[in-house]
Amino acid sequence: MRKIQTQYFIGTSGWSYPHWQGLFYPQELPQSKWFEHYSRIFSTVEVNATFYRTFKDTTYQKWYQRAPSNFRYVLKAHRIITHRKYLQNAEEEIKDFSRKADLLENKLGMILLQLAPQTPYEPERLKKVLLLFSNPTKVAVEFRHKQWFTQEIQDLLRELGTTICSVDSPKLELIDWLTSNQAYIRLHGRKRWYRYDYSTQELQEVATLAQDMSKRGAETIYIYFNNDFEACAPHNALTLMELLK
Repeated sequence: MRKIQTQYFIGTSGWSYPHWQGLFYPQELPQSKWFEHYSRIFSTVEVNATFYRTFKDTTYQKWYQRAPSNFRYVLKAHRIITHRKYLQNAEEEIKDFSRKADLLENKLGMILLQLAPQTPYEPERLKKVLLLFSNPTKVAVEFRHKQWFTQEIQDLLRELGTTICSVDSPKLELIDWLTSNQAYIRLHGRKRWYRYDYSTQELQEVATLAQDMSKRGAETIYIYFNNDFEACAPHNALTLMELLK
């Protein structure tokens, strides 16, 4: 059987950071050209703005039009779903978010569902929510509490074809679970949130994990750097891309 070549989508959590000017974006480049510059270098972006506010359909259509044909967006599900309603009584919000995400068509990579740390451990609640999305296999779940890392949850995600988000942060270590044919790695900063510059050795550890996931059947691997301070994120992403060539 021919081995499927793994696709790596490596990028950052957002692109519109004024403090990146002069560090990642050329000093003289106007903000209106930042995404064009970003998308020439990276093949994907994780959109955190969708967690904080809602956008009109026309915004999603513009995002689709602006991105190259091989570009992939990941949209972070709105905080009303995860941090206000804690996955309960959010059917209307989920269906609306899912419908808007689908406007990105083939440029939609995944939807990131980040559970609030205080979300009660109720696997059935999580399952019901995942089934409300138009395609549960397009959802990645980021847990912010260790209580969720159980065999029961691993089995549930595998049953639905949903991807677990492997998190690197001061509170959580990267895990090697593979619950679908996709993998998702999110890097917040190992010793400090956001204000952290990964060393080459640490990035090699991430590369080794990704390569292991590839060998175990991950056909698509999304990796995002959320350490935007001093433009560490794009620089770390570029180094990781070199390591995974």
